Amino acid sequence: MSKSFPSDSFMDASVADAGHELERLIQIMAQLRDPETGCAWDVLQTSATVAPYAIEEAYEVADAIEREAWDETADELGDLLLQVVFQSRIAEEKQRFDFAEVTRRIADKMVRRHPHVFGEAKDIGDDKAALTAQWEQNKEQERQKRSEHGALAGIPLALPALLRASKLASRAARVGFDWPDVGGVVAKVHEELAEVEAEIASGDKAALQDEVGDLLFSVASLARRLDLDPEACLRQANGKFTRRFEAVESLLALKGLTPAECDVEKLDAVWNEVKKQEKS
Repeated sequence: MSKSFPSDSFMDASVADAGHELERLIQIMAQLRDPETGCAWDVLQTSATVAPYAIEEAYEVADAIEREAWDETADELGDLLLQVVFQSRIAEEKQRFDFAEVTRRIADKMVRRHPHVFGEAKDIGDDKAALTAQWEQNKEQERQKRSEHGALAGIPLALPALLRASKLASRAARVGFDWPDVGGVVAKVHEELAEVEAEIASGDKAALQDEVGDLLFSVASLARRLDLDPEACLRQANGKFTRRFEAVESLLALKGLTPAECDVEKLDAVWNEVKKQEKS
């Protein structure tokens, strides 16, 4: 069966509609930032005070996608886009850059990073390894232009620690700093866990924090070697724990109990009952 693609007229109308709505959003933000007639809260914001909201909105987008809540996803993507427009408006007021510059730069970057589509490297085709190598080569050239040197350059400090650990390990692996197979990573996890156990016995809190950090880093490296996103793994585990704990609360409530009124053995028994019900 052949694929069905939107017609050119449909695409043109969609782009025009998107352009109209984007222009409307930019104008709304300009009005909100007007010192005389705008919103007092929006006027007071700076690049620094707004920045945390972009991270929050990005996670809400990821959450909606993970739940396949597509109507929510459209809404959350709008919230994320607002952060780009907001930051661009603040920058424009400071004569740093404007929204057009933001879109121009990402458009140029996408063309530059896809020479197999827009340039001379069309012979790459669907070779995933070649495409990845080409992408990373282009990124490395961009880092060098920004005077960022070294294998670990350019990995943002603001990334969630688990995700940054995975990226650090991945970047180091590209220059050969890696185990030859996944078994080496598994052994490293066991080694770090043993060191954590040793520090628990010693009672040295600072050393224990250091060793737990090493353990988490090695687990992030294991996820990377298994081609898994450690953040996604942990989000899934968080969701599973939440679901099971709420089920424990519900089962106890049927007996007129709360978790606080039960000992560890009772809670563990109900927890195992919940797990058994899930599997069946």
